[in-house]
Amino acid sequence: MTPVLHGYWRSSAAYRVRIALNLKGIDHRQVSHDLRTGAQTAPDYRRLAPQGLVPALEIEGETLTQSLAILEWLEEAHPEPPLLPEGAIARAQVRSMAAAVACDIHPLNNLRVLKALKHDLGAPQSSIDSWVGRWIGEGFAALEETVARHGDGFCFGDRPTIADCCLIPQIYNARRFDIDLGAFPRLVAVDARCATIDAFARAAPDRQPDADGAAS
Repeated sequence: MTPVLHGYWRSSAAYRVRIALNLKGIDHRQVSHDLRTGAQTAPDYRRLAPQGLVPALEIEGETLTQSLAILEWLEEAHPEPPLLPEGAIARAQVRSMAAAVACDIHPLNNLRVLKALKHDLGAPQSSIDSWVGRWIGEGFAALEETVARHGDGFCFGDRPTIADCCLIPQIYNARRFDIDLGAFPRLVAVDARCATIDAFARAAPDRQPDADGAAS
């Protein structure tokens, strides 16, 4: 059975999973849920993913949610090519970098949080922009130092890992919000390196079938 990835073209979390599926060479089908219209909260989707969030991956009669859990499952079920390095400490370092993005940076600037700031708390757009810039900037500053310690062309070492699967979508987000990336040359270099790899390029938001302006 072909895996089914439920996502949205501009979802960072779904973007992570698309990269990993491509790196693993796993054919899959995509189902889009437009987050702008609240499609992810529809009852039929909530039966698959009770949180009403993307991504969700239908596989082997089960549905997996939460992007980091899906990445870990992919690594266990499809170990080649590996997206974690050898050695317990090295693997923990990569997981830490991935979590810095997925657990600390991204949740503070995802769509539902920004909507809550605007509509529930009445924050003006200038304050929302400052909020986004603050948390991406602080998170990227820490990652810049971590990549300096452990990277060799990628976030960790000389090949892609789940850390890169998480970083590249967050850099895409940063550019959407016009964040100045000049203080993070190592992260920008990793992004440029990944852009030359087909698995990353094919996962890019603008190349997804549900992207705004995509050919029907």
